[in-house]
Amino acid sequence: MPHRVVVALFAAMAGVFETTSAQERKIERSQLPPAVERAVAAQSQGASIRGFSREIEHGQVFYEVEMVVRGHGKDVLLDNTGAVVEVEEQVLWDCLPAAVRAGLTTKARGGKIWQVESITKQGKLVAYEAVVTANGKRSEIQVGPDGGSLPHEE
Repeated sequence: MPHRVVVALFAAMAGVFETTSAQERKIERSQLPPAVERAVAAQSQGASIRGFSREIEHGQVFYEVEMVVRGHGKDVLLDNTGAVVEVEEQVLWDCLPAAVRAGLTTKARGGKIWQVESITKQGKLVAYEAVVTANGKRSEIQVGPDGGSLPHEE
């Protein structure tokens, strides 16, 4: 009997987690609202588009366009009016400021850093994020624009 209670409690907690996390699904370009389509056309000039998604986060609808620009990945998150909310753009390790490289290396704790992206919100660089593998596990780490720790994850 106690085992069933634990399983039921776990299932209920998982259901709550699913409803509070972002709900993302792939969509076609034709499913974009007109304002978002206009913004995508402007943001993707000279880029190769890889795909689109629609996500709901905290009750608000967002659209993401994944693209490749001059050989590197760039994801642009737009609200339903077409305003750019966030841009994640791949950055080559050698192009990062020395302080950012040092901060990421420290946070990686000996793990292998595979990919780094800059995170820009409302036109302002707010963080760098890196994919790290250590002991067979993949994780993400972030540092501020100066390479230091962030007060919260971006």
